[in-house]
Amino acid sequence: MNYNNILSNYSNGITTITINRPKKLNALNKDTISELHKAFDEANNDGDTKVILITGSGEKAFVAGADISEFSHFNIEEGGKLAAQGQALLFDFVEKLSTPVIAAVNGFALGGGLELAMACHFRVASSNAKMGLPETSLGVIPGYGGTQRLPQLVGKGRAMEMVMTAGMIDASQALIFGLVNHVVEQIDLIPLCEKIASKIMKNSSVAISEAIRAINANYEDGINGYDVEIESFGNCFGTEDFVEGTTAFLEKRKADFPGQ
Repeated sequence: MNYNNILSNYSNGITTITINRPKKLNALNKDTISELHKAFDEANNDGDTKVILITGSGEKAFVAGADISEFSHFNIEEGGKLAAQGQALLFDFVEKLSTPVIAAVNGFALGGGLELAMACHFRVASSNAKMGLPETSLGVIPGYGGTQRLPQLVGKGRAMEMVMTAGMIDASQALIFGLVNHVVEQIDLIPLCEKIASKIMKNSSVAISEAIRAINANYEDGINGYDVEIESFGNCFGTEDFVEGTTAFLEKRKADFPGQ
C-alpha cells in the first residue's frame, strides 16, 4: 500500500513503520493518523510480521505533537469527537494489537507523539530523546489517552507534575521513571529494537498475543485481569505452539514454533 505521510517496510519478520513528515517534525495530522491505522492493521494481519517497530524520520523527532492548526478552531463537540475518533482509530487500536509493537523514540516525543509511544507495548529511546505532554500550555489537556497511560507507566504523582508543568523530561529521566525500557545512542536505536524483536520472535507468537491481551486486561475498567489470564492460559493449551514448546522442552531441544 502506498502512503503519503508514512513509510512501511518489512524485513526478516519485522515491519518498520516510519512517520515521514520531517519538515513538520513528524507531527500527527488527521491523514497521518488514518495512514498509521491502515499500516498497523496491515502489519498485524500479515502472517510473516512477528514484531512491529514504529519510529519517526530524521534525527530530531519521533513525533513532536499533533498538528494544532487542524483543531485550533474547534468547539466543545468537535474537540470531544476528535479525541474519541483518534483514540479508537489509532491509540487504543495499537495498544490492543496482537502483534508486539515497539516504539523507537528518536528525539522529541511530545503531546500526541508521547501518547502514541505510550500506546505501544514498550519503548526504547535514543539518548537525545525529550518527552512531555505540553497540552496545558495550550489551554487543553492530553486527549489521546495521555492522562490514563502516563500514570500507569510512571505513577500518579509524576504524571500530575508532567501534565501540570507541561515540561519535558530527557531520556535518562524517562528511564528512571520507567517510561522507557532502554536508552541508547541514536545510531544504536533501531539495531537494539531489532535485537529485542529477534528475541521476541524466538518465542510463541500465539502465547505472546495471549500475554498482551492478559496484561492489558489489568488496565481495563470492569475487567478482572486474573480471569482473563486464566482464560488466556487455557487457550494456549489448545495450540500447536503449546505442543511444540512443551515437547521441545522435554526433549531438551530448541522449540521450532509454527510460522517461524
